[in-house]
This record gives sequence, C-alpha cells and structure tokens, in this order.
Amino acid sequence: MDLALTPYVALFIGGIAAILVAVGWVLARRETIGSPALAAAVAGGFAAYSGVTIWAEGLMPVLANHTSNLWGVQVWWDLLIAVTVALFLIAPRARAQGMSLPLWTALILATASIGLLAMCARLFWLERATATKP
Repeated sequence: MDLALTPYVALFIGGIAAILVAVGWVLARRETIGSPALAAAVAGGFAAYSGVTIWAEGLMPVLANHTSNLWGVQVWWDLLIAVTVALFLIAPRARAQGMSLPLWTALILATASIGLLAMCARLFWLERATATKP
C-alpha cells in the first residue's frame, strides 16, 4: 500500500494528533466540570468542517462510505455506539440541569458529534453556573 502524504492523509494524521492532545488534556485535568468554551469551539469547528465537506461533496458519500464494505459498516456502528454511550452518560447530568433531553437527542441524531459537543457545552455552562451560586 502506497501511503503518500495527500491532504486526506494529512487530515487523518491531524485528527490523531488532535485526539491525543485532547485525551492528554482530559487525563491531566482535575476539574469535575468540563470547559463549555472548549466544547463549543470544537462543536463550531467541526460543524464548519462538516459544512465545507457537505458543500464540496454532498450528502450521498456518507451513505456510500458506510455501506461499501465491512469497514464502512463497522465505522458507522462505532459512531452510533459511541454517540449512544456518550448520551447515556451525560443524560442524567443534563436532566439534573433541566435540559430538554428530547430536543438535544434530536440534535444529536441529526448531527452526531456536533450536537453532542453542543450539548456538552451547554451542560458544562449550566453546571458551572450552578456551582458558583451561593
């Protein structure tokens, strides 16, 4: 397999690097409430990247990518499982903050990680606001 450094390979490697930094940051922090600004920034950045991708390539490649071979289906299932687990883990905290789970779930079902990150940003903001009240 020839692995030339194409823009797609660079984006792939950049994703790995970004995730390693993010995981290290999460493991090094001792705070119990996440950063609403960081979650919102990542949601916005990924939404912008997704918008450019949809504009440049359309929506149909999503279906093609996830139905062309076993790896495509595996990646699709992995995304579905990861989003479901994340929602399962943050739903009790979101409910405790009075967030509308049906509304946020609809956003997550429509946008996957973008909606999930937006939900986390709102949740973290609400938790911080609650924690600072006397």
